[in-house]
Amino acid sequence: MLFGSSGIRRKYDQVLIDTALRVGSALAYQSKDVLVGMDTRTTSPLLAHLVVSGILGSGGIAHLCGIVPTPTVAYNTRNVNAGCMITASHNPEEYNGLKLFNPDGSSFTRPQQAEMEELLKTAHWTDWRHRGHELGTDALTPHKEAILKLTHIQKPITAILDCGNGAGCTISPSLLTDAGIRVVAVNADPSGHFARPSEPLKENLGYISKMIRKNGADCAVVHDGDADRMMAFDNKGRYIEGDHLLMLFAEYLGAKRVVTTSDASMIIDEIAEVRRTPVGDAYVSEELLSWGDFGGEPSGAWIFPKISLCPDGPYAAALFCEIASQWNVAEKIDAMPAYPVLRESFASLTVWETVTALGATSPTEGIRVSDDDGWYLIRASGTEPKIRITAEGKTLQKAKEMLAKAKDRIKQGKTA
Repeated sequence: MLFGSSGIRRKYDQVLIDTALRVGSALAYQSKDVLVGMDTRTTSPLLAHLVVSGILGSGGIAHLCGIVPTPTVAYNTRNVNAGCMITASHNPEEYNGLKLFNPDGSSFTRPQQAEMEELLKTAHWTDWRHRGHELGTDALTPHKEAILKLTHIQKPITAILDCGNGAGCTISPSLLTDAGIRVVAVNADPSGHFARPSEPLKENLGYISKMIRKNGADCAVVHDGDADRMMAFDNKGRYIEGDHLLMLFAEYLGAKRVVTTSDASMIIDEIAEVRRTPVGDAYVSEELLSWGDFGGEPSGAWIFPKISLCPDGPYAAALFCEIASQWNVAEKIDAMPAYPVLRESFASLTVWETVTALGATSPTEGIRVSDDDGWYLIRASGTEPKIRITAEGKTLQKAKEMLAKAKDRIKQGKTA
């Protein structure tokens, strides 16, 4: 299977090179007009050229927007037939990949992914008289203007912004500044080399709290490599866990129907009607096509249908700053319920075989077991060779009990 939980992704190698060329060809065969963007990785220009070559060689039109965030590509795909972003998102620098988008900003659905995999098996080249052509396009301005129209900062605030040397450098510093926020930017050089691990986890961001205190900042917002993710710190300099950010956004937006993933906390069920999908923003996006006011997953992917059906880190950053200009975020977070959530992962050479043997229909969807006071989820990562375990309980003891059950199930290979 070529597609994972968030597009095509793997370590940079010959297979990925060949895939990029074929994806471009298949997109042109299917869609003709294709928007192509890329993140800051050093391998992204080569892969983008290959995708464009495939588009041109199959008679399509490639609209090139250069280094931009993934949500910028998704937003601007409304002007063409399909979008292609060269990125491995939060993965380490040796990875890269491709994300494919529909005109509404949603990721290719599972049926579309299956159709694409079939198309990749056949060449779609045209003869020399019918080759396509490429056009440059400004994708940043329309996306930025759309966000600014929706952003209303109520009082002057200072925000720390950490772009992680990723694609968010091209939009978020100027976006937040133009919204009326005093921005203290760090790791805002799109060099292609990440100054920290790209995934915006608490353990990767130990310096942010100190920066908040030093600058008297009201909050901090943090991106991953392609800025489809956004995580945040409150006005006390504390990292906000993803489940609480999900709840904060839902409460502020007045969202009554929320789509989230199977590894999200039970707390969201206390304020909204909830539908859960397999882990992966593409699944949340697919569900939002037919149901829901807002969606997201605790990893930092927040989807706002009013912008597009792609996780939008820059809009999430602007919206969080808007919230911070109106609410005391620390007080809001402290007032929220909090159930202990334990997450572990470990590398495995037999990820798919192991999770399938436990009874999962799809390894990346995994298996979720719950009772009245807790649950656990065992699944294969869609982006790395790892097995991931998530467990939650209404007490820490219950969470530990569910985590132990999950580990024991893996160890014994039980299907029930």
